[in-house]
Amino acid sequence: MEKSLVLIKPDAIQRNLSGAIINRLERLELKLVAIKMLHMDKDLARRHYAAHKDKPFFDSLVNYISSYPIIAMVLEGQGAVEVIRKAMGATDPAQAEEGTIRGDFGVNIEHNTVHGSDSVATAKTEIALFFTEDEIVNY
Repeated sequence: MEKSLVLIKPDAIQRNLSGAIINRLERLELKLVAIKMLHMDKDLARRHYAAHKDKPFFDSLVNYISSYPIIAMVLEGQGAVEVIRKAMGATDPAQAEEGTIRGDFGVNIEHNTVHGSDSVATAKTEIALFFTEDEIVNY
């Protein structure tokens, strides 16, 4: 079964949206198999966003994601990566459709409430950054 990482970002935590976001994802028949709240340090943030290290927004992204606690979770289901990406909507909330997580809750391209893995391969790498095998529950 396919797994994906989802991060509920600082802006969503600050606005008490974590429950609403988790509920939306669970309603998609995705199974929550791991979850934790953490304050991501800058080292982990740099590793997580390594694909963007040469982009002008990299430092801002690292500073933002490490500025306040986040919720990291692993969701499992048929086509989980694509199902989650569709539910999240476009990265820029201004471009995201109404009814998507970012369309309904996102503030701007940086404060867009959630991160989700963009491929199965990326999901495996990202999940390993946040969870050990023992922390992922199979049921």
